[in-house]
Amino acid sequence: MEDKAEFFAHETAWIDDGSVIGEGTKIWHFSHIMPNCTIGRNCNFGQNVVVSPDCIIGNNVKIQNNVSVYSGVILEDDVFCGPSMVFTNVINPRSHVNRKSEYQQTLVKRGASIGANATVVCGNTIGQYSFIGAGSVVINDVPNYAKVVGNPARLIGYVCYCGENLELPVADSETGSCTCSACNRQYEKTSAGVAPLTKADNS
Repeated sequence: MEDKAEFFAHETAWIDDGSVIGEGTKIWHFSHIMPNCTIGRNCNFGQNVVVSPDCIIGNNVKIQNNVSVYSGVILEDDVFCGPSMVFTNVINPRSHVNRKSEYQQTLVKRGASIGANATVVCGNTIGQYSFIGAGSVVINDVPNYAKVVGNPARLIGYVCYCGENLELPVADSETGSCTCSACNRQYEKTSAGVAPLTKADNS
């Protein structure tokens, strides 16, 4: 088990050898960090969280109760994983077939939020600051700043860095720009996707 001098782990949590955990991170009841994981600073892992071997988790990541982060999943900085959301790492699992050599990577980019009970099928990339609604099933890549809901998850709009809805067109053929009503960040939608134009004073 790693030295706990710089992070907190509840007495019921277990951290296997070889994992590196950043300063200020908190790991709560009955959670298990398996070998050779890299976990950043100021993360918070709720009750009954499992992080499988070799996972990479950035800084300020929040993982709520009952989430398993399987090998092949990468969480960049500021990612939020809602309660009981699900990752996978094999596309065609069979109990009687060993597919450990076939794990697929799932990349969740900086600032993305994944709602409670959502499922992210392996092999997809979740874009920066995107928002996946509760209970959604993600089977394709999610663009930056996109808001997706449903089964399968479909694009219904775009969200700001701060999480508020943006008044931008959804159709691929349409372009536009807008200012977030909450934080005054400005965005533009082009054929390449949505990108910020400016940042608010409190960035």
